[in-house]
Formats: sequence, structure tokens, C-alpha cells
Amino acid sequence: MEIGRRDSGNRRTLSQINVTPFVDVMLVLLVIFMVTAPMMETGVDINLPEVSDAPSLEGVQDPVVVSLTDKGELRIGRSLVPELEKLAPALQQVLSKRNEKEVFLEADRLVPYGEVVKVMAAIKQAGVEKLGMVAEEPKR
Repeated sequence: MEIGRRDSGNRRTLSQINVTPFVDVMLVLLVIFMVTAPMMETGVDINLPEVSDAPSLEGVQDPVVVSLTDKGELRIGRSLVPELEKLAPALQQVLSKRNEKEVFLEADRLVPYGEVVKVMAAIKQAGVEKLGMVAEEPKR
């Protein structure tokens, strides 16, 4: 019996891969994705209407219309709103006199979509419950 001496002739190589750490990492990543996935919903919750089936604006009595021109002018009805940050307070003032909090957004087709989304977010911030998009009927 020899103490401290190793038998080097009986060594075998380990030919199997240990997958336990890999599975542990994958389960941790799965949990992280499951927790963060519900938080990924951002943006404005608005379903854009299709033009062909859109109802006419003529049936609405005295609608609140927010207009965005291709020059960047922002209006509530005919009154000019100097900047986007003042849109929500101005809309709140207009809507405080009404029972139904419904607004129609009318944007020029040359306005970049990102600017339209910013205006939609400001309208939502004002407490608007219904937002309608004003569009032209398709030309036949």
C-alpha cells in the first residue's frame, strides 16, 4: 500500500458532456423572459379603423377634432395649440364641458407617423376614452 501515489495508468477520459449547468441557465432565462414579457407592452392602445368601413363623421354632433398639418401646426377645432405639451391641458379644458370624452384626430398624409403617435399619446394623456381617426373615403 503506497500512500500519495496515483495510478496514472488507469485514467479514462470523460466522454460525456455535463448538461446540468446549461439546463440551469436556460431555466433562469426562461423565468426572466416570462416575467419581463408582460412589461413589454408599450405605446398607445388604439386600433386604427379601416377606411372602407369607417362611419361618417357627419352623424356626430359638435365633434372635438384635433388637427395636425404637414407644417406641424396643431389645432383643437379652429384654435391653435402652440406646442404638443399644451395639447393635453387644452383638451382637458374642452372635454370638461362634455359628457362623452371622444376626440377625432385629423392628420395630414405628409405628417410622419411618429409625430401622429406623439399626438395620440398626448390625447390619451388628456383622459380621452374614444379616439377616432379621420380619413378620406377611397377614390373610385
